[in-house]
Amino acid sequence: MGAVVLVDVTAGPGIGLSSMMALGPAFAGLIGGVRRTALIGGCAFLLSVAMSVYNGQFGERRGDATLISVAGVAVASVLAVAVRKQRETELANVRSIAEAAQRVLLRPVPRNAGKLRVAVSYTSAVAEARIGGDLYEVVHSPRGVRVIVGDVQGKGLEAVETAAVVLGAFREAAYDERHLLAVGARLERALDRHLLGEKFVTAVLCEVPHAQERGSTRESAILLNYGHPAPLAIRADGSVQFAEPPKRSLPLGLGPIHGGENPRPHRVAFAPGDQLLFYTDGVTEARDSENHFYPLDERADLLKDTDPDAALAAVHQDIEEHVRSPLNDDAAMLLLRYRDPAEEEEQETEEGEYPEVEDVWTRNESGQP
Repeated sequence: MGAVVLVDVTAGPGIGLSSMMALGPAFAGLIGGVRRTALIGGCAFLLSVAMSVYNGQFGERRGDATLISVAGVAVASVLAVAVRKQRETELANVRSIAEAAQRVLLRPVPRNAGKLRVAVSYTSAVAEARIGGDLYEVVHSPRGVRVIVGDVQGKGLEAVETAAVVLGAFREAAYDERHLLAVGARLERALDRHLLGEKFVTAVLCEVPHAQERGSTRESAILLNYGHPAPLAIRADGSVQFAEPPKRSLPLGLGPIHGGENPRPHRVAFAPGDQLLFYTDGVTEARDSENHFYPLDERADLLKDTDPDAALAAVHQDIEEHVRSPLNDDAAMLLLRYRDPAEEEEQETEEGEYPEVEDVWTRNESGQP
């Protein structure tokens, strides 16, 4: 607005830049509040009156049309700002509700579960929603630590509702049922009452028993895969492999419709120092500019960080660098790390044992207790 006045005064009355004064309130409405926009609109109108008098156009048709235009833009900008502020408030409320829903639906998993350390990374494809169709949960049951990671077909509120049904059923069944197959059967029954048509949920269930079973020569985890991408097993020696099921099975929700066989539980070696990375297809199907999928197994070295959360953060950052654009699908990762004996001993010392307390208590400068 100052530049318009300066050019108009310098160039003389013939140039006629008064109508450009409307740019002030127009731009102010994009970023400012109601008061600021109204103030700038008032200044623009007064400056337009002054320029109209200076140019000898005040009271003429051209000058009056310019004043009406500036005043109209100023009023419209104020009204637009008021509507924008109202929508921003509504959006903030929606985000607050979404965050509360996410805390209920996807509760924070325990960082330590028995002999395991756990970390989670979750990114929704719809940033404004904060929640999506991916799901995960960790339950400390009498039989062992039980985990589910799944992906609901579709997106939006319907997918969130289905995820809530699966998680609610799993939280109850994982604690009550003796066998992992029974947990899967409970999930099937819950979805059979909820889903309509050809909707489905891919999921992988995992159980890490509290104690090694009799006759077993090596500790292991039990997996039950319902058409979900196979977890990635990272051994303590650095070797990597996908824990593929012996036979592919239908996702949850499709078995009762198509009469497919239930998945068979299979074991995967899981000993101190090993890691199991569960994920959804939003991770492995993330594509770069050349349409190449993200090579998760080739990036397993990123999981060497001693902090599981930092390790997953490194993988998530690497996925973003691979895609170089916002993810088109929800992406969830859950990492189970079997503590090695040295790590367990160190944590026990930090949390519960203080071997030097007796020396500190019994000694002082005078030698008295």
